[in-house]
This record gives sequence, C-alpha cells and structure tokens, in this order.
Amino acid sequence: MPLQKLQFRPGVNRESTTLANEGGWFESDKVRFRSGFPEKLGGWTKDTGSEDVTTPKTTFAASGLVTALEPTTGSFWGVCRALFNWINLSGYNLLGLGTNLKYYIQNGVGGTFYDVTPIRDTATGVANAFTTNTATNSGGYTTLIVNDAGHGAQTGDFVCISNTSGPVNGVLAANIDGEHQITYISSSTYSITVVGTATSSSTPAVSANFYYQLTVGSDVYTTSVGWGAGGWGGATTGYSSTGWGSAAPAGLGIGVQLRLWSQANFGQDLIINPRGGAMYYWAVNSSPSTFDRAQIIKASTSITIRGSTVTPDSTCPSLVNTVMVSDASRFVIALGCNPIDSAGTGIESYLDPLLVRWSDQESVSVWTPDVDNQAGSYRLSQGSEIITGLQTRQEILVWTDAALYSMQYLGAPYVWGFQIMGANISIMGPNAVAVANNVTYWMGTDKFYMYSGRVETLPCTLRQYVFDDINLQQSYQFFAGTNEGYNEVWWFYCSANSTVIDRYVIFNHLERTWYYGTMERTAWTDSPLRDYPMAAGYDGMLIYHEDGVDDGTTNPPSAITAYCQSSDFDIGDGHNFGIVWRIIPDVTFDGSTVNNPTTVFTVRPRQNPGTNYGSTDNPDVVSAQNYQNQQTYNVQQFTEYAYVRVRGRQMAFKISSDALGVSWQLGTPRLDVRPDGRR
Repeated sequence: MPLQKLQFRPGVNRESTTLANEGGWFESDKVRFRSGFPEKLGGWTKDTGSEDVTTPKTTFAASGLVTALEPTTGSFWGVCRALFNWINLSGYNLLGLGTNLKYYIQNGVGGTFYDVTPIRDTATGVANAFTTNTATNSGGYTTLIVNDAGHGAQTGDFVCISNTSGPVNGVLAANIDGEHQITYISSSTYSITVVGTATSSSTPAVSANFYYQLTVGSDVYTTSVGWGAGGWGGATTGYSSTGWGSAAPAGLGIGVQLRLWSQANFGQDLIINPRGGAMYYWAVNSSPSTFDRAQIIKASTSITIRGSTVTPDSTCPSLVNTVMVSDASRFVIALGCNPIDSAGTGIESYLDPLLVRWSDQESVSVWTPDVDNQAGSYRLSQGSEIITGLQTRQEILVWTDAALYSMQYLGAPYVWGFQIMGANISIMGPNAVAVANNVTYWMGTDKFYMYSGRVETLPCTLRQYVFDDINLQQSYQFFAGTNEGYNEVWWFYCSANSTVIDRYVIFNHLERTWYYGTMERTAWTDSPLRDYPMAAGYDGMLIYHEDGVDDGTTNPPSAITAYCQSSDFDIGDGHNFGIVWRIIPDVTFDGSTVNNPTTVFTVRPRQNPGTNYGSTDNPDVVSAQNYQNQQTYNVQQFTEYAYVRVRGRQMAFKISSDALGVSWQLGTPRLDVRPDGRR
C-alpha cells in the first residue's frame, strides 16, 4: 500500500460523528488554524502593574490599605469585566479596568492601577465613631466596630477613613486612616480589621470622616433572598426598582446579576456606568500619578473638569444600563434609563429597560429636550429590555433581547432615527458582541449571528458542541473579543457545570474556520494602542496574549498543553485492516525558544466506530535545531521517521505538546501502512 498522506480540512467540526467527518479535525485545545494547518496558540504574560496603595486620592483619600488587604504584586481587586484602552492629549496610554469591586485607570504597560472608584456617600466629623472589644484581638490585628447611622454599606464594600482624631483604645489613628473593606452588622454599624491591639473594650470620644465607595457587585449571577436582593442591592419588579441597598420582598428568591461596566470616551475623558446604576465622569489630570476618582453625573450636582464645572440639569438620568458616546456630534447616549416625569421637570424613580435617551451634542449636562438643543429620547418596541449597544462604522447598533436596531444620526428635529434590522433573534449578554473587518459578530442563546448590513445566521461547525454544554444562567459573564493579528473572533463562556468562564470558541473570519478549547478569562480587548491583545484572569491579573510561547502568569513560566486530534479516517476504503509501522513527519518549530523542541504524534486505532480506541503509539518528533536566541532558520530538521506499531480498520491522528518553549505548526505528515486482512 502506498504512503497515506494525512491532509485534513482546516478547522474543527463536531456537527456529525467522528467517522462521518472523515478528512477533518474533531478535537482541539490551545490550537489555531493558519493557512489551513493547525498550530499552537501563542503564549501569554502578565502585566506587572499593581493597585495604588500609597498615593492619596483627592482630599478624602487615605494613606493606603492595611497590610492584610493589599493585593499581590501585579494584580487588582475583584473580577474584571471591562477593559477599555485609549490615549489622551498628553500621550498617556490609559486603560480603564472595571471589576465587580472597583474601577481602575492604568497609565501604560506595567503602570499602577489607580483606584478611581466613585464615592457614593460621605460622613464627616462622626462622633464616637469606633468601638473596640479586646476579645477581637488576634495576631497583631483587631476588629473595630464603626458607628455611623445610615451608612448604607454592605459586606464587601470599601470605605476610606480620614482625620481620625486620636488613638482608639491603643489602636493608632495612623492605622485607622486608610481604606478598609467592610463587614455589615446593622444599618448603623459595621466592622473593619486594622493593625494594632485594643487595650480595652469601650467607645472612646474619637471622631473621624468616612467616604463610602460605590457599592460592590457580584462576580457571578446568584439567587438571593432578603436584604440587598435584586438588581444592584435593590429589588426589581417590572420596570420599577426599590433602589440600591433596599430590602427585597421577604421570602422571594430574586436573581442578582453580576456587576458589569460600560464606558466610552468623552473627548480625552471617560464616562463609566455600572449596569443599573448612575453614570460617572472621570477627567484626565495633567499628571498621570494624581488621578482623581470618577464623579457622579447627577441632576444639580456639579462636576469638576480640570478647574471648570458643569452641572447636569434636572432630567439627567440616574439609572442607566449602558452608556455610549456617539462619534457623530458627541452625544452621551443612555440605553435603558429613567424617563422624564410627566411634568417635564424631573425624572421617574424607575428604569425603563427599552428607553433610549441622549444628551445635547457636546454635553454631559443637558438632557431636557428643548427647541434650542438636540437632547431627546426614543422607546424601542421589540423585546423586553435593551441588552447592549455598539458603535460601528456607519451606525450605532442596539440589541434588545428580541431584535437588532440601527440607530443613525439624522440631525434636527428628529436627531436620531431607529430601524429594525432583525427580529426574532437573541443575544447572550451585553459583552457577547465584537466587530472584525467591518462585520459585527455576536453569540445568541442557541446560535451565532453576523451583521454586515443585514442579519444572518453564522454557519458554525461547533454549534452543537457549544450550545449543548453551556450554562445559560451565567450568560452575562460571556464575552467576545477580536485577535486581528490572526483574523479571529473569540467568545469565552461557561460550560454547563461551571459558574466561571472555562471555555472559548474561535471563528477565523478570513478562513471561515472554527476551533475551540479551555481557558479561564473574564474580559478581553484587542487594542492597537498596545502591542498585544489584553485579557483579565480570575487571579486579578492583566494578561497579554500572543506574547511568547508559554504561560507567563506563573513564576517561573509554565508550559501550555496544546493538541489537535483528527476525526477517524479509514485505512484504504475501510474494508481491510492495516498496520501502521512508520510516520514520516512534517512539522515546523519556528518560534520555539528552547533547543531541540519536541512535539508528540499519536496514532489511535480502532476496529469500528462503536468500539474503543485500541493501544496507541506516541512517538516524539524532535527538532535538530537550536532555537534559543536564533532569529533565522534554515530548512527544518527533525526526526526523519517515527516508528510505530498500531493495527486497525480506522484511526485518528493527534499532534500535541506540553513542554516549555515549544511552538509548532503541522504540515502534511504521511503514514506507512501495510495491509493486514479483513478480520
């Protein structure tokens, strides 16, 4: 029998059985297809920046976190769900990073993550502010009870304390002034842990100032009951909300959505919005090391922008699901927000999830429609809520849970026009959309879609694999991103038995191929302003992908396990058994960083589709070249023959690697097969 060439169709296909997909690939992990051939994904490294724990943050900021609360080097607090990169007029390369606990701004690769989380409430000069109990002393720390009636905080919230008037029963004021994480006790008390040992149990006459940061959010979708359940700390029924920090109806199990952020540039500044909450304005300072906190955009509350002030009018929305800023004339757009009240002088207390409102052009403060401005609103008709919006080349796309709208600037008097581009569609969540090569792609609840002027179902060779093993309850965690260096759109999602992101699926829009694997990430952005695509991990790290060939988030770096396995193929026409006794490899190791990199070829035989795979052979294919510090390569030199001994009617081929410093791309290997009868 002549040599049998192993030449498979590009991409992975799991829409049929492994034998019906003969001539294709069936499984993959950490592998992509380039020019039709599988290769190992690029590696990743971690950003070295850490949270700012020393720099004062405006007048209320304190000296920093207590030692027990400091994040590890190269990390930030919470689970990141938003990454947004831009450059300001001074050339600072800024990255907005929103987690379920905080919002950060980073200046440059490896720069400090500056905490710009908004302050929701302040209490100054609070008398008899602390109570100690010697029974809570432990290992050089003590638990302080803070006495502040109506603090409105919940467990996990952060508070900045300043101007503590003196020591508290032996605990130094310098150890109290700072940022602390709260444990809720009652509506008038909570506890914090500080360095020091209390000498007595009492409430001394010590006062302090308290600055409460924005209430923290959940990192996953949960079902809660009682206080704080529903919305973001408030129960929600229909279009009405009982408000942040309010009690939910007793005995009801209410879904609590995870904390998501939307953000957009307003000039060189940034507008941010925690889903279901208020909008906030963050202004760039002249120095990248003195970042102030974001300020609330609220009716009759002044915003200071580099020495100037603006005051939003009385109809400025206070509850918003998604904020955008249009390129056309720079309108601030609120998707899902408070409507204006019947008198036209204020806003309703509830959030209308289908209402779109926009400010006057070039303004964050003018929201009341008038003949002299272009502020306005429009209520969508299809669906029950707006899920998300995205600005594209010629229009703003707005998704509800049932339709896709095109939002286009018309000018006065209508300002913005809306057209339904697709009905009876779905979308998985606010971050499940990406644009590549002027085409918009998104993940629905049971299929993938694309929009290039019209809505179409995106053919997917992994549809059954993805949507038959998926946790739809956690759909708001799912997110999309692009990797334009390889013409890819990535989606990250939770498998059926997971409440955290553990899977990815990739569509190569140039070669129209799909492949998949396992990976834990929480956010992604592919910005041309930085050298590599950026992602966030569950360990509070910012990660740069396609940098190196190993997992650089560990110290020392660890190997990435990558493999790709074919569907079954027949020996001949399948009527004879065959013995494979030799493989002639065809593989490149370009990009490897070690001497003599190795990959493993596996041949897996079996008799018929219903039987298990038999004994396999796993020969190593070893490069004869040294790749360390080598910039150019000659003709590839590696194992000339790989000897195996497997017998079967059909077989599957697998290439894999799990060693440090290895990069590979498969070519067209060949099998040397001998006929071996029909039984």
